[in-house]
Amino acid sequence: MAGRKALILAGTGMLAELAEVLTHEGWHVVLPSRRYHPLDCDKRPGVAALRSMRPPGHRPYRGGSGRSFGGGKAIWVEAHWDRPRELASKTEAALRGPADLLVAWIHEQYRRAVMGAVESLLADDAPVVEIRGGPGGDPPDPLLPLHPTQVVQLGTVSAYDAHRSLAQAEIGEGVLDAVRRALDGHATSVHQVGQLRPLAR
Repeated sequence: MAGRKALILAGTGMLAELAEVLTHEGWHVVLPSRRYHPLDCDKRPGVAALRSMRPPGHRPYRGGSGRSFGGGKAIWVEAHWDRPRELASKTEAALRGPADLLVAWIHEQYRRAVMGAVESLLADDAPVVEIRGGPGGDPPDPLLPLHPTQVVQLGTVSAYDAHRSLAQAEIGEGVLDAVRRALDGHATSVHQVGQLRPLAR
């Protein structure tokens, strides 16, 4: 997977663990979001705190912030969902070539506009993983039908305990599984993570 490019569209830090896995595997990962979220790829005590500190006189760089891990690199791009063309332009500059994977967890209000804006940044055969929140009726159709898509449908409660909300760790595990299926070349399919509603007793 070394040298491949991934675009992760999600709220700040929401898919940080996936970005860490991909960078460790040599991917060039671009993370557009409103705020910078440092990745904690080195688990030694105190490293995350040291990374969060800025040197005296530090001025934020709005063009992007990159960190390199395990041969890969993660680059943050300051972007806003309500400015899809600007987001696509900044993302294109950071990708420096077609993306081989798109993972998107975008609020429904902006999903169609943002994904439409970045579609041209994808390689022709790039798979897509779409994370969709909330219970619904029929599984949603993939938004970019020319790309094989793994849809991750999020439930409202944990698959392990109907009295507990769906945990971030469960979501991350489900998304990573869908990414693995996408990269293995599986056809478009839907994956349920968590339960849609508490089980009746």
